[in-house]
Amino acid sequence: MGKVLVVDDSALMRKLIGSVLGEAGWEVHTARNGAQGVEQLLAVEPDVVTLDINMPEMDGLTALSLMMAARPTPVVMVSSLTEQGALATFEALALGAVDFIAKPGGTISLHVDDIRAQLVEKVAAAARSRAGARAPRRAAAAPVPAAAPAPAPAPRPTSVRTFGAASTAMAAARPAAPVAAGADQVGGVVLIGVSTGGPRTLEDILPALPADFPWPVLVAQHMPPQFTEAFARRMDALCALRVSEVAAPVALEAGRVYVARAGTDLALSRRLGRLYAVPKPEAAGMHWHPSVEVLVDSALQVLEPQRIVGVMLTGMGHDGADAMTRLKRAGGRTIAESEDTCVVFGMPQELIQRGGASLVLPCTAIAAQLRHWLR
Repeated sequence: MGKVLVVDDSALMRKLIGSVLGEAGWEVHTARNGAQGVEQLLAVEPDVVTLDINMPEMDGLTALSLMMAARPTPVVMVSSLTEQGALATFEALALGAVDFIAKPGGTISLHVDDIRAQLVEKVAAAARSRAGARAPRRAAAAPVPAAAPAPAPAPRPTSVRTFGAASTAMAAARPAAPVAAGADQVGGVVLIGVSTGGPRTLEDILPALPADFPWPVLVAQHMPPQFTEAFARRMDALCALRVSEVAAPVALEAGRVYVARAGTDLALSRRLGRLYAVPKPEAAGMHWHPSVEVLVDSALQVLEPQRIVGVMLTGMGHDGADAMTRLKRAGGRTIAESEDTCVVFGMPQELIQRGGASLVLPCTAIAAQLRHWLR
């Protein structure tokens, strides 16, 4: 399998993570803090690193920055299930980490089986990833404003979780949601499916969409519970569009991004002549959640295919590939991220191999294509 370096200040976590990965065939090396981890990175030259965020002497974010400068290596962060841990995790992904895994709650030794399969899968995927192919960064590009001065934003509905982290200038650039005539009040929907490497990739796409973008955008990002709320807050601060985690059924509006809540699957439904985003219990039989397959199939049940655009981004597995292929064959439009910019090419590759991609584009060109299609 190769060599893995486990960096954690907890001797118990080093033992448990090392044991799980050792049983999976990895040659395991350990370090007890960030400083020792950087030293071991250069001495051992591992194929992948698992890196705790909260450590004494040198924390995980500092260690990650030094690792990316000294010897870019695929890194999987080990994060606590707290708001602070989630925010630090997204900072780590911006700095170049490939993925993250949440520490099991409670007595760690009693809950390690909860993350065993996920840990092995993510470390293996990270080792195969294109880590270091894209330069680390701390902030996304400035959001694209509306073409003309916009009125003050409308009050945000209480049926979704919304956040006030955006600046005053950002809020002023966001137009009030239009009160349009017609059955749906939106022309169509953009559906984004993404997994490993997704948060950073979405920072190349969503902030490049203008505040007057005409269709709502729905995102199914594979994440564990507790993280999608912080992710939506981060994206809301970076984007001209309003970004919300969907915590309850909400009527879709143009100029908004709806992030599927972890622990649920997101579906579209029609209620009283309007389109709604509805969180549902995770579908049995689906391996990945929030499920891209469920999201796209639900859209096909309530909208004509010509009113749906599917975007498949970086990630392992094949979630959504079948549904987006059905979308394209029915007359919809789809984009697969190209291998050149994917952290993990699995999901886009599956879509391309099925003949389900209308276009194959680097992530940095996707926002421009969406603007072109929907102008």
